[in-house]
Amino acid sequence: MITLSAALLSLAAYAQDAQQVSAEAAKAVDAAPAAAEKAPKPSNWTNSLKTNITVGQTGLVNWSAGGDNTVSVQAFIDGNANWKKNDMFWNNRLQLDYGFLYASSKPILQKSTDRIYLESKWGYKTEKMKKFYFSANFDFKSQFTTGYDYNTPSSLVDSYGNELKGGDLRQAWKDARGLKSGFLAPAYTNLALGIDYTPTKWLSVNFAPLTGGFVIVKDAELRKSYSMKEKKTTTADMISSAEAALGAAATKEEKEAATIALGDLYRAANFEFGAQIKADVKVNVNDNFAYTSQLVLFANYLDIKHCPRINWDNRFDWKIAKYFSLTLTTNMIYDDKIMITNEKDIDKFPEGKARLQFKESIAFGFTYTIASKK
Repeated sequence: MITLSAALLSLAAYAQDAQQVSAEAAKAVDAAPAAAEKAPKPSNWTNSLKTNITVGQTGLVNWSAGGDNTVSVQAFIDGNANWKKNDMFWNNRLQLDYGFLYASSKPILQKSTDRIYLESKWGYKTEKMKKFYFSANFDFKSQFTTGYDYNTPSSLVDSYGNELKGGDLRQAWKDARGLKSGFLAPAYTNLALGIDYTPTKWLSVNFAPLTGGFVIVKDAELRKSYSMKEKKTTTADMISSAEAALGAAATKEEKEAATIALGDLYRAANFEFGAQIKADVKVNVNDNFAYTSQLVLFANYLDIKHCPRINWDNRFDWKIAKYFSLTLTTNMIYDDKIMITNEKDIDKFPEGKARLQFKESIAFGFTYTIASKK
């Protein structure tokens, strides 16, 4: 009897254990799909946002070698949002660059750099085209604020012979400035259809035989210097009359009004249609040194008498410490439609002439990557 009772108790315990194991197994099976559902799906996007801030200051006291007290600030933002899936990609880039300086010898803020650049490129690759992509590329270039030539005032004394000071001195420097650019003056926008050739990871060459876009000059006083086309209602007599009025203007206000009146005879936007070649280089030597370059050549089918427009930008980034870097940038532009005056030959070319434009900047500052996500 005792043996039978023990056997029954053992059987009951075994049944209870088996039931518990079965329940736990059922819970595990039910939880498996939920865990699978919670697992993040791989993203097709790669995003990054990099910032750089540079501050410089020079102070002189009884410095025999001469010089100037200066303060300079420059900020740079480089954002990327790239998407890739199978044989398609969509790359987007926004660069914002702005800087100014103040010098005690010129008591006004002077813009040192100013750039807006937006690029969006879509590409598609077929199985037979290993290194070639069909592509559509959109880009936009302009600047944030008004830019000037900072000329020296013709006089730094008042009508009584006293030296200008304070607000009067700043106003004299402002009046001597020569307008050179502004927001949407100029601005360049293009849509290019063509083929991308990517022989290596660090080089991409785009050839777009179908490229259309606009050159925009919003400010009327700048349109003639950027060779904007005449309006349909403009006649040669109207231009001659406006130029004569500008030549006869005596005061600053009269010259500004005459310049605007002359500019109003020209269009605010020119349409362009031509071919474009764009080469992009991006080399990361290591985690601390990177080089990027972009060369763009554009030839206008509608105006073949002019040379192709050239834009070449280079940037070297050297990371010295975790949050500090040394940056060298160069920008070169040649556009024979832009007339640039120079004090050295202004008597010979009073309306300016086409010149090679070049800008170079070396900066040491704080660098921080706000977001980098895959």
